[in-house]
Amino acid sequence: MSERDRDSLHRFLFEAFPVRGELVRLDAAWREVLARYDYPPAVRDLLGQTMSAAALLAATIKFEGHLTLQMHGNGALDLLVVQCTSGLNLRGLARWQGAGDVSAADLLGQGRLVITIEPTGGGERYQGIVPAEGGSIAGIVEEYFSRSEQLPTRLWLDADGDCAAGLLLQRLPGQSDDADAWNRTGKLAETVSGAELRELPAEQLLLRLFHEETVRLFESHPVSFRCGCSRERIESLIRGMGVDEARDILHQEGSIRIACEFCNRRYELDAVDVAQLFSAPVAVPGQKPPRRH
Repeated sequence: MSERDRDSLHRFLFEAFPVRGELVRLDAAWREVLARYDYPPAVRDLLGQTMSAAALLAATIKFEGHLTLQMHGNGALDLLVVQCTSGLNLRGLARWQGAGDVSAADLLGQGRLVITIEPTGGGERYQGIVPAEGGSIAGIVEEYFSRSEQLPTRLWLDADGDCAAGLLLQRLPGQSDDADAWNRTGKLAETVSGAELRELPAEQLLLRLFHEETVRLFESHPVSFRCGCSRERIESLIRGMGVDEARDILHQEGSIRIACEFCNRRYELDAVDVAQLFSAPVAVPGQKPPRRH
């Protein structure tokens, strides 16, 4: 497989009728996520499928900023969250309790999917909520499109320990002489296997699925793992605590230590660092706070 098919998103279009599609493969980007936590197979696969869905959605929806898919349930999965920027930078994590070889439905229970779009530069924030029914991430996202009165959309998702991948089809506005086109392309796409999604190059996969159709495949876009954490953001978080709470933590712990859950990067600020943040004296652990006059 060529490098243009690894960690990439391909758009394609059917020439004879108004249907478009996307293919995404996450290779190194997916393994970067798995390197941070040892997920049980069921949790791992669900997270990989959700990351593929996030990339497909981010490429479908026109926005500048980042999109978040957040799953909450009362099953074995406590939380699953994936973020994808408009530039196709991804990060994700999951929290679970006692999850072994169980189905996605058992993981989620009676849950919900929250889709949030936050534009860069303080634009209007959008949020949609869909019940997590049926246990399939693909089905849940399809339901989101149905409820939000978007364009009819179908998804096929798969993931294992090496790769996460997905296929999206979407019917576009407009008339066509081929009244069966949308139904036919969906039926053809349903024949795709998880192994084909993960292993076949984009051109070969489209030829396998739609060999009797004329499909235009566009140049690929790179997809990567990138965490948005930084020392500047951590400092902003500590400022938000307020100086009194920062002093309390310093007095009890000796420093303020924060770990990013997405990438496991750890940040530590001592009393001098915190004092500089607030531009005011901060008590050093073990000493009395400075006297004010």
